[in-house]
Formats: sequence, structure tokens, C-alpha cells
Amino acid sequence: MEPQNVDASHLTAPAGMAPHDFSAFGLFMQADIVVKAIMIGLLIWSVWSLAIMFEKWMRLRTLNARADKFEDSFWSGGSLDALYDRVSKKVRDPMVATFVAGMREWKLANERGGASETLGNLQQRVDRVMAVTIGREMAQVERYMNVLATAGSTATFVGLAGTVYGIMSSFTAIAAQQNTNLAVVAPGIAEALLSTLLGLVVAIPAVMAYNKFASDIGRYAERLDAFSSEFSAILSRHLERKG
Repeated sequence: MEPQNVDASHLTAPAGMAPHDFSAFGLFMQADIVVKAIMIGLLIWSVWSLAIMFEKWMRLRTLNARADKFEDSFWSGGSLDALYDRVSKKVRDPMVATFVAGMREWKLANERGGASETLGNLQQRVDRVMAVTIGREMAQVERYMNVLATAGSTATFVGLAGTVYGIMSSFTAIAAQQNTNLAVVAPGIAEALLSTLLGLVVAIPAVMAYNKFASDIGRYAERLDAFSSEFSAILSRHLERKG
């Protein structure tokens, strides 16, 4: 039996068509302007997310180290007034800010003479001041977490939008050239799929980082609440002695 000739024209580029660069950079440079704009946006989003991740990691590490150091001083048995005088000059973290806010309210009440009505309401005022301080400080710690949440939930869909647009453009090119040759179809589809890949590169680390940092921030907030309760109990005992 004589071997049959196989038509391999669909595997080769049409005459006069320049070969495509299928590297990531080459696909990006050859992409449609809309797809290219989406990919640039995803790259910027990725860099921004990485910067936020690094800032959160460094910030939480520093805050916990400072909290350890402050709690050692707080529970060392020394004078709270002396500790207040030392740390109130430069408040650098939420735990110190909480302590300073509570002590400041306490000292102001004592400077006003410690009338019975003032002493009766002082505990509530100190607790309220510390709660407000914790809320304000934690808002700063949680800053930009919404960027990671948004990246994790929407970056994939943004990349998919670029893919859909790129594939539509490829089909339009096929219809215009009336040619289903693989060399005509493959580059446009590859460029479009690169957009989805970038979306995944942004979304996956953002989801993982958000979950980790949300957990770490929650534990730090619980640590502040516990310190606030312990400090409030100490002040309450002082009030009982005065009463």
C-alpha cells in the first residue's frame, strides 16, 4: 500500500506571516490593546498587593515584639505613674496608646480632686476611652486589608475578562482572514490566556495573605482587649481602696 500524503498546511504559518514569540513578554507585546491594558492593571495590582503583604508582615511582627516588651515593663511591679511618664513621651504602638489613654483619664480625674461622683463614673470613662483608642489603633493596623480582599475575590475575573476579549478578537481575525490555520488561531488564544494566568497570580497570594493577616490581626486585637481588661481591673482595685 502506497503511503498517503498528509496535508500539513494547518501546522505551518501562512506565507508572509511572521513567526510569533510565545514567551510571556512576547505574548504581552503582541496582545490587543485592551488585553494589554488589563494585564498592565493586573501587574500593578500584584505589585501593590505584595507591598501591602510585606508591610503587614513587618508591622505585625514589630507590634507583637513591642507588646512583649511593654507587658514585661507593665507587670514588672514598678510604678504605673513612672511607666506612664516614660512611655507617654513617644507612643509608638496600640498597646502603649491604650495604656496612655487609660492613665491619662485616671490622672485627670485625680487632678480634679477625685470627687465621689467622679470616682463613681471614672471606671466607665476609662474603659470607654481605652475601647475608643483600641478601635482607632486597630483601624490603622487593618488599613489596606480591603485591597487584599478585593484582589483575592476579583482579580481572577478581571483576568478572565481579558481572556474573553482576546478570544473574541482571535475569532474576529479568523473570520476576517477566512483561515483556521493553527498559526492564526494560537497566538491570539495564548495572549488571551496569559491574562487569566496573571489574574490567578494576583488572586491566589492575595487570598492566602488576607486569611493569614486577618487571623494575626484578630489575635492582636484580642491581646489588646485582654490587656485593657487587666488594666481596668487594676484601676478598679485602686478605686475600691479610695472608696
